[in-house]
Amino acid sequence: MTIESAASYEVLDPRFGRLIFPTAHVDKLYTGCRWAEGPAWFAAGRYLVWSDIPNDRMMRWDETDGSVSIFRQPALNTNGHTVDLQGRLVSCEHRGRCVSRVEHDGSRTVLASHFEGKRFNSPNDVVVKSDGSIWFSDPSYGIDSDYEGDAAPSEIGDRCVYRIDPQGGPVARVADGFVQPNGLAFSPDERLLYVADTGATHVANGPRHIRRFRVADDGCSLGGGEVFATCADGLFDGFRIDTEGRLWSSAGDGVHCYLPDGTLIGKIRLPEVVANVCFGGPKLNRLFICATTSLYAVYLNARAARRNGS
Repeated sequence: MTIESAASYEVLDPRFGRLIFPTAHVDKLYTGCRWAEGPAWFAAGRYLVWSDIPNDRMMRWDETDGSVSIFRQPALNTNGHTVDLQGRLVSCEHRGRCVSRVEHDGSRTVLASHFEGKRFNSPNDVVVKSDGSIWFSDPSYGIDSDYEGDAAPSEIGDRCVYRIDPQGGPVARVADGFVQPNGLAFSPDERLLYVADTGATHVANGPRHIRRFRVADDGCSLGGGEVFATCADGLFDGFRIDTEGRLWSSAGDGVHCYLPDGTLIGKIRLPEVVANVCFGGPKLNRLFICATTSLYAVYLNARAARRNGS
């Protein structure tokens, strides 16, 4: 199924017009999820994995034949995923309340489940830096009810962003002051970390923005944290950044594209609320979009920013 291109793009700035192809329709690849989230592209196998959180399953779309299958079920209500520098799947588990990794032999390794002796709330989204460190957000969505995890009180009592040391050092809290930290991504040079706060889901007139932090010279700590952009339709959730530092974010009406200076230049309109996106395909120029019940994809004149070692 395709959506007519005339209804798919909203050009707010001529610079967005150069990033889209008028003849490149938005393709609907699958529908039937309850809440599609956390897409991750596996280049070696030419397939995409994503979460269907309330149905407690992970799905797999195969680029070679367009087929969709269940990748794993039960799946511990996994949410966000990424692929590390060795090609292994790294996942945020709501029900497991941890960040885990699937080894090449298929075994599961828990990378982080506690901070200072207390269980995490429900890790949500995750990104791997080129030094091998793993950064993730920890809001409370997976413990708020039994719908996307197991209802439970917060042991930590806060909602923050954390870093897993690649050398096995202690897990570090790198950013706080959020209502509900959510999606996150590094700039191409890894000098900036962007973090969404979807606190409006829990607090009246709460945050619905993305904050921008400066990565310190040690590569391990953060400074700043000013608001980069505020969502005018729904909430920012997951997002990705291309080679030129443009940010492609989920929103209530589709995908919003921002320049590095925070200028909104255009939208990819969709009929469902978008939760997360990722780049994939052989040239990393196809944007895969998890939107409520469905998985969409569109070819762009933009590519994913690569990490050193990837």
